[in-house]
Amino acid sequence: MDNDLWQGVEGDELRSVIGSKVLGLPQNEPQFGVTQVPVSAFGTMFKSLKSILIVGIGKTEDFKVQTDIYSSPQKIVTITAKDNESLVKLIQDKKEEIIQIFKKADLLAVQHRLKKSQFNAKSLKTLQNIGIDLEIPKDYRLVDDTGDFLWMRQHTKPGESTNLLVYELPLNSIEDEQGQHIVSSRDTIGKKYIPGRKEGFYMITEAAYSPHTFLVELDGKKTFETRGKWEMKGDFMAGPFLNYTVVDKANNRLIVVEGFTYAPTSNKRDYMFELEAVLKTLKIK
Repeated sequence: MDNDLWQGVEGDELRSVIGSKVLGLPQNEPQFGVTQVPVSAFGTMFKSLKSILIVGIGKTEDFKVQTDIYSSPQKIVTITAKDNESLVKLIQDKKEEIIQIFKKADLLAVQHRLKKSQFNAKSLKTLQNIGIDLEIPKDYRLVDDTGDFLWMRQHTKPGESTNLLVYELPLNSIEDEQGQHIVSSRDTIGKKYIPGRKEGFYMITEAAYSPHTFLVELDGKKTFETRGKWEMKGDFMAGPFLNYTVVDKANNRLIVVEGFTYAPTSNKRDYMFELEAVLKTLKIK
């Protein structure tokens, strides 16, 4: 994108899209990091990037998505319009598509990287009992594996970690099928399985922050994606969580896979994105 567009309303609109905040984080963090360069400076170094967005004024209006043109893996989105006003409108109209194209590409890239070194999931009782596969990075260590509940942790820095949880719940009512008990269920699990540093401390969903829940699909099944914040009851520990509750009607149950992060001194976007990449490898046998 040339400098005059980047410094004008067109650039403002584009920044509002790629800089929109990630839901569920304690502090505002943008969806993507971005480096702007004019067309004249778009050389070999930038062509090797895995995500490229080309925006400008042209003879026709166009929104084009290309794959692996200069390197692999790579996604290139090109947006052109006949005039500045039309360009702003096209960016507005395509904002969700832009985010999803690049996010999906990033997820696949992370999954490809993590696939190279995996934990032996067949050794985990809970995964075998529930009947699911999950591609867990080898750096994770076992915290608890009861056969009904799995907790694994990866230490990212001293005093900081990312965590994975897996368990199942009975599908008892239409409210369960509609995702109405996600928060109360995770609070029950937190009290039972995730203790704090002292007796009576345990993980709960932060009451002051209303979680965001969306209907999605995981492994071809109706799934509720919930993003919110957890806290440790009685303590000052807290952080973001991402919960996928899968409706498995064939087996009259809910399968829950969740990731949460404790990183009080670090940005959390990339940690949560990697957790999302892991959780989305879920396969029901």
